[in-house]
Amino acid sequence: MRRIGILGIGGVGGYFGGLLAKAYYKSDDIEIIFIARGETQKIITEDGLKIVTDESELIVYPKLVSNNPDEIGELDYLICATKTYDIEESLLSLKKCIVSKTVILPLYNGVDAPERIKKIFPENEVLQGCVYIVSMILSPGTIRKIGFYEKLFFGSNTAPDSKLEELQNILIKAKIESYIAENIEETVWEKFIFISALASATSYLNENIGQILENKKSKALYKELLNEIEAVAKAKGLKLPEDIVVQTIAKLKKSPKDATSSMHRDLLAGRKIEATSLTQFVVNEGLKYGVQIPLYQKIAAALL
Repeated sequence: MRRIGILGIGGVGGYFGGLLAKAYYKSDDIEIIFIARGETQKIITEDGLKIVTDESELIVYPKLVSNNPDEIGELDYLICATKTYDIEESLLSLKKCIVSKTVILPLYNGVDAPERIKKIFPENEVLQGCVYIVSMILSPGTIRKIGFYEKLFFGSNTAPDSKLEELQNILIKAKIESYIAENIEETVWEKFIFISALASATSYLNENIGQILENKKSKALYKELLNEIEAVAKAKGLKLPEDIVVQTIAKLKKSPKDATSSMHRDLLAGRKIEATSLTQFVVNEGLKYGVQIPLYQKIAAALL
């Protein structure tokens, strides 16, 4: 029996966790556990988790919805998708469930999560991972996914292949389009370049994707952010595609025009934002590697 915990039932955890719950609802080999509390826990326990896409609605039930470590028990895999500012607190609350065999897959917006998790659980295999998807919480217990695009990448320079392949099989059987990436750090940074510049630009300008692409000044600001973060990645020695800025802009053009970043959505809703991991982190790395990033500094100062 493999026991998989999903921590953070938001746009990412709710959607991919939902597909896993659907696939393994009647399985004797795999148990899917949603780690949630409050209203979300109550609603999913009673009515299931609802996933709404452009063409369908689906209700799924995990094996268990709980935030009690004694109920949750020991986990084989833990997929983490909370906000980056909750990493330490949420994982420490699950100390009893994370044993030596537990493999942790972070699917956060930033790139600093594996390092931060390793500090708390130095003995565990902590993979690197990222997703491409536009999804959000519509209301507690309801996830809305927009568009057709959904991809999950993960990998590790240290974990045994058998563990990566086992997880890959579990994901594929749940009809999740997932890939084991050879150069996972580069893959994660490609996504980070996309999300960091987008989160910073949308939140600073208070504009959605369509508005940024249509407004000359906004598009120029977005492109300048891409140039700055690319310079930081190069200074770190990451081998990214030569045309990463062009590729990232092309990716943005394929995104739903009325969509925006999750950080911008949080800002509009008056919630805490992930500017430390998405904007300030780039400033810190720039300072560390001696790279000039005045626009990132200006936006970080404004957002924080």
